[in-house]
Amino acid sequence: MTEGDQYAALRERVSDVSGVVMIIGDTDTGKTGLAKTLLRDAVDAGRKVAFIDADVASANVGPAACVGLKFILDPEDLETFSEPDELRFVGSVEPHGVVLPHVVAVTSLVDIATVGADLVILDTTNAVAGVVGQTLKYHIAELTKPSLVVALVRGGELEPVIGMLRRFLSLRVAEVPPREDMIPSSPIERQAKRAAAFRRDIGEDPPKWRVQTTVFAPTLPVGFDLSRLDGMLVGVQDEHGRCKGLGILEHTNGTIRVATRHGDDMRGLRLGSMRIDLATMKTSRVRLRELMFGV
Repeated sequence: MTEGDQYAALRERVSDVSGVVMIIGDTDTGKTGLAKTLLRDAVDAGRKVAFIDADVASANVGPAACVGLKFILDPEDLETFSEPDELRFVGSVEPHGVVLPHVVAVTSLVDIATVGADLVILDTTNAVAGVVGQTLKYHIAELTKPSLVVALVRGGELEPVIGMLRRFLSLRVAEVPPREDMIPSSPIERQAKRAAAFRRDIGEDPPKWRVQTTVFAPTLPVGFDLSRLDGMLVGVQDEHGRCKGLGILEHTNGTIRVATRHGDDMRGLRLGSMRIDLATMKTSRVRLRELMFGV
């Protein structure tokens, strides 16, 4: 069967599926492109469809380090693809140390999406190998209960994950190769895309809001050195616990401010697991336990 035949068969198969279709694959296998194709097919068929972008490293709906939900009710919604209807903060572009918040973010948005749509396309991260990647995929699948998993298989990198999903969760998995016309992106290109996404959400010259030490989750320990918060990524939360967008903390003379364009909706700040340079948007990983307790 040719590549074209495989994709045509997959699209036909998805047209008869309701519930969640979960897409897995390594870097540059075309997960988002496939998701958009399936979304357009569903909209053209008059279906109510939603897209959940759980690829926190290379987000297309909302900023990186978040999981975004977009309802696609007509073809025009695909033109405003980057504007989320709901957002959940994960706090990192890497899965290490954030598996729990990532799984919770995805699950909460799937719950919302399935109320308003009969088909939910779930795009996942490229973390597919090792204990962390497999654990992340397993728990997302366990809790979202996809009707179909679409695996974009380049080599043998997905065999452990696919075997696990079939063996322990009895999931249906459709395997297709990446499209031959896929153009791989370089690490520099991926970093630039991520920086641009952070910049779009935080703003070029965002207002800086003074905040109290009581607004953070997790709660700051007694005697905490506030200078350790300088440059930390935070999720700006509203009164309903929803993430409105991102912010970057700044410490000056014992005062904490958050640079964000979402300050009007701010009720609390969730600490992420990254530092971001506001000028360059370059990132570095931070372990929250080390940040809080120095261990």
